[in-house]
Amino acid sequence: MIDPKSRLCFGCGRTLPEIARWGRMESGERLSIMAELPARMADAGLQPLAPAAKGGAKTA
Repeated sequence: MIDPKSRLCFGCGRTLPEIARWGRMESGERLSIMAELPARMADAGLQPLAPAAKGGAKTA
């Protein structure tokens, strides 16, 4: 899901163009983007989404 205000993915902090190109990027470009993600998400006021529980089980 994309945050309409920041245009960043709620889960990972990447933009739609970055997500679309991810598989075609050189490793160095991906690493550079990944290094920016925590600050990018913090600047946008976003918290990374927790991974979904395996097997669909709810945790208490």
